[in-house]
Amino acid sequence: MNESGLEDAYPGILRRVQAAAAAARLPATLLAVSKTKPAAAIAQLAMLGQRAFGENYVQEALAKRQALHGMHPELDLEWHLIGPLQSNKCREVALHFDWLQSLDRGKLVEPLNRFRDGKTPLNVLIQVNIDAQDTKSGCAPAALPQLVAQVAAAPHLRLRGLMAIPAPAADSGVRRAAFRRMRALFDAAKSTFPQMDTLSMGMSDDFELAIAEGATMVRIGSALFGRRT
Repeated sequence: MNESGLEDAYPGILRRVQAAAAAARLPATLLAVSKTKPAAAIAQLAMLGQRAFGENYVQEALAKRQALHGMHPELDLEWHLIGPLQSNKCREVALHFDWLQSLDRGKLVEPLNRFRDGKTPLNVLIQVNIDAQDTKSGCAPAALPQLVAQVAAAPHLRLRGLMAIPAPAADSGVRRAAFRRMRALFDAAKSTFPQMDTLSMGMSDDFELAIAEGATMVRIGSALFGRRT
């Protein structure tokens, strides 16, 4: 998407997020999914007011951060890892990201906590494989209570909530049902861990539906930057 396209798309998406949040009587924030997009596009969107950006791959995100620092050292952006986390990338994520949205197994908690020592706590969302998809990461709903407790006990991690990528479905009722299951899991965990405040679900094609069902953060890429080629 060219410069004028972003300038047109961003205010419109923000208005839709805000309208959906007002209708749901819940706060909702926008995470701009910038995976595969160049640093220049991120800088352009940042200049329009967007602060939080989501990336799938650690090395790609770090390269963009370095490039952006060279272009616009004044920008203070918030970086979220939304893709699967490999064990050998825990150090880089703990040192260089603000949020991890894709924690899905307990063995990652100890290295993340250890490498984060000395910094502000790393904001963590636990990814749930809500539709039991073989091709998606995420913990099973039955394993969620144990993993939530493990993250909450780590002093250098800050448990913020849950994330999910429901299975694609043409029927909005199917997607709504998945969002509702996620909201129920979130509410159940929050009853024990009231510090949880973030339910990340919904993307370019269904973010308004997700907000209606309780999402407090939506991850939008193609509606902002255009479809990936």
